[in-house]
Amino acid sequence: MEKKRRLLWHGMMLFLIGLLTGLAEQHFANPRMALAAHLEGVMNGTFLLALGAIWDEVNLKPRAKNAAYWTVLVGTYGNWMVTTLAALLGAAALSPITGVGHTASPWQEEIVTTGFVVIGLAIIAASCLTLWGLRSGATK
Repeated sequence: MEKKRRLLWHGMMLFLIGLLTGLAEQHFANPRMALAAHLEGVMNGTFLLALGAIWDEVNLKPRAKNAAYWTVLVGTYGNWMVTTLAALLGAAALSPITGVGHTASPWQEEIVTTGFVVIGLAIIAASCLTLWGLRSGATK
């Protein structure tokens, strides 16, 4: 029950962070990427709320469920953070639509690219674990 409640708390926190990011969009080096960061916060917060609502239905062994919990938090918060960093730096890494007309220094683009790859892998892993835990016949 504790992890379920924590997922709900993190969902609301990330949702709020996304809303606050939206208020500051015009103050970023790349406002279009800041809009993406705003949407990432709001959508990932909503995702955490939905996951928290069904968390008791995810039937995994304790270590796997713990891994799903932490990777989903890394993936959702990381998604907002890396997108916000890209907006602050004016980076265009892996973002052909939101990055149009913007570039950061090569080392900054590399940090953002690495961040997007790491959080992408984390959220895919969390999604696979959760899906596995929701399959029919899954037992604890």
